[in-house]
Amino acid sequence: MTSLLQILMMLLSVAQTIIIIHIIMSWLINFGVLNLQQPLVAQIWDGLNRLLEPLYGPIRRALPSMGGLDLAPLIVILGIFALRTVLINNATAFY
Repeated sequence: MTSLLQILMMLLSVAQTIIIIHIIMSWLINFGVLNLQQPLVAQIWDGLNRLLEPLYGPIRRALPSMGGLDLAPLIVILGIFALRTVLINNATAFY
């Protein structure tokens, strides 16, 4: 049971890291530090968008329009924190 919990925690950490990378990259693109005309940047950006859109899509549809502000990554990260807390609390209940 401990090994399964550790694997789930690792996967949640990887997902959280990918989301943070996506957020930082979006800032760098919006501030003109990164250029989407560069093939490597465009490929990485497209890959991250394809990877994260299944998580962001339902949240974006449920949230009201906030103009240019996208709160979907924040809600997903908060969901990851909540899921980690639930997993840890339920794992300690067994021991």
